[in-house]
Amino acid sequence: MELQYLVREPKNITPETPILFMLHGYGSNEEDLFSFVPTLPEDWIVVSFRAPKNSHYGGFAWFDIDFNSAENFIDETEGNDAVKIVMENIMAISNRYGLTNNPTHLCGFSQGGMIVYSLALQYPDLFSKIVCLSSYPEEKLLKNIVRDKKKYENLRFFISHGTDDAVIPLEWGRKAADLLYDLSAYFSFREYMSGHGVNQKNYLDLMEFFKK
Repeated sequence: MELQYLVREPKNITPETPILFMLHGYGSNEEDLFSFVPTLPEDWIVVSFRAPKNSHYGGFAWFDIDFNSAENFIDETEGNDAVKIVMENIMAISNRYGLTNNPTHLCGFSQGGMIVYSLALQYPDLFSKIVCLSSYPEEKLLKNIVRDKKKYENLRFFISHGTDDAVIPLEWGRKAADLLYDLSAYFSFREYMSGHGVNQKNYLDLMEFFKK
């Protein structure tokens, strides 16, 4: 399945050009995170995907969510299918641009962040900077993660969560710190006084992370 997406291309593209793939949250669309573009490094390719499913609340979804059941919050098969689809599209777009020795970055919000966790921890050799905003590492999508700690030496994670998040509890988000610590991965876990979203301080810290 070929996903729809928005793209910002730099003036010059070489095999070493960095590329950032962005995955929006449940009920949103590709324009959401694409709004970050004006403050992202100008020499990066930026791709913001649209999820393939229509959500029940307008917008789009990567997979169905049962908000009334923590145990059945996500459908495991649907979720892992979404991870596979995103990975296929990442590889196809990278090949289309002739990228070979380049850094490949990921940024996901909420449901998109669940997919980002899965991709980064299953294919750590392929990625560089990893951002998960208002999300959490979903165990149903992490059954095939790499346990070799050396594989994570080149990954850098930026994790943020609102202290008053009413959609994905802060306690769920904090699971990432324990998981990444166990894998000896380099990460920054930050909590902000906000709800299910990105406030100004969070945004500024995120842009600083991208520019390092």
